Amino acid sequence: MLLSKFTTQSLKTAARARSFHASAAVNAKVAVLGAAGGIGQPLSLLLKLSPEVDELSCYDIVGTPGVAADLSHIPTKAILEGCLPHPGKFPPIPNLGLKEALTGADVVVIPAGVPRKPGMTRDDLFNTNASIVKTLVEGCADFCPTAKILIISNPVNSTVPIAAEVLKAKGVYDKTKVCGVTTLDVCRAKTFAAAHMGVPPENVNVTVIGGHAGITILPLYSQVPGFKASDSELDAITHRTQFGGDEVVQAKAGAGSATLSMAYAGYLFAENVLKAQRGEEGIVQCAFVESTLTDAPYFASPCKFGKNGVEEVLPFGNLTPYEQSWFEKMMPDLKKQIQKGVDFVKK
Repeated sequence: MLLSKFTTQSLKTAARARSFHASAAVNAKVAVLGAAGGIGQPLSLLLKLSPEVDELSCYDIVGTPGVAADLSHIPTKAILEGCLPHPGKFPPIPNLGLKEALTGADVVVIPAGVPRKPGMTRDDLFNTNASIVKTLVEGCADFCPTAKILIISNPVNSTVPIAAEVLKAKGVYDKTKVCGVTTLDVCRAKTFAAAHMGVPPENVNVTVIGGHAGITILPLYSQVPGFKASDSELDAITHRTQFGGDEVVQAKAGAGSATLSMAYAGYLFAENVLKAQRGEEGIVQCAFVESTLTDAPYFASPCKFGKNGVEEVLPFGNLTPYEQSWFEKMMPDLKKQIQKGVDFVKK
């Protein structure tokens, strides 16, 4: 154990030295909270493969030393560490494992929480996952207050406001650094639109606005060049985009939810944030963030990212009458789910 710890620290020091001497390089540490779970493991694998990551810290309540050891055998530059909560002790002491995972992190990705099962809505997950996110974001406020926090844990429409309220209470809230990851909605919309159009999905981009649950997900297919559909076809593809998660939950028959596709979407989002942090320009992706585009305090829309996080929340363009009808349906639900997150912290 002593040798392993020494070796890991030596490798970290070497990684920092390489980053310091490399031209235009920015040393990037990413922490994945919930790294041993169904989303966390494949997400950590993809981040280990990313050239944007120099240090990858895997945190969970169980299993992360094994996850980190496994990933550490992959020959890419990212240096691994696996952290667990500190064993229970009286008098209580701080969670040193969470502190180690978060200290120095530039980006924190949070997929922690319980998965959905058949018949469950994202709202059913609220009580358990809300408490988990609150605890983890309190750690972010204490140990990496300037990190960009990317929230995957559902229900995102509520967990993002929870994170914001926790950070506000700690005096470290920065609206440019707290994002709900809605990229899976975009991935599904791209996939379904491409299949409908008979074109490669990499040639399709779909803006998806609103939130990240059911009817709060609004894909703007009218803005996709070349997309044409009958009323019934548009209804079907819109509904499938909104409830794609249910399709996976049902297909897995109680064995899990959308984990692999969510891990891929989370990786895409995180890597784009890291590219922007490094100085790459033109990074635009949809995200659920604090917004003034509508009367909802948080809203998913295209966002321009820069070195410090969200540089600009971009408008989503004109809506067709069909899209406007969905917009009007979703706003009461979205605002209710946001308020539920705010109330959870303030109660």
